Amino acid sequence: MIPVNKSISKIPLGYVHEFPERLGKTVQIGDKEVAVFKLSNGIFRAVENRCPHRGGVLSQGIVSGEFVFCPMHDWKICLHDGKVQKPDIGCVKSY
Repeated sequence: MIPVNKSISKIPLGYVHEFPERLGKTVQIGDKEVAVFKLSNGIFRAVENRCPHRGGVLSQGIVSGEFVFCPMHDWKICLHDGKVQKPDIGCVKSY
């Protein structure tokens, strides 16, 4: 299982084979909707599942390297720290 380190506790999200490479998967954790990505290097990243621009569902975005592109308006968001890349501005929570 893939644990998410949330403060002290870990939350099981599923099995590694349930997460395809370079595609997002929506996971509900309490009242939060999280986009989880398995990158081509095998590393997992998780961010808030809504783009700060117009609320695009990030788990449906295109993944390239350590970035996801919002499916609505192509905003580029870093999966490591949640920061929107220039020329756009904003951020999403990263886990």
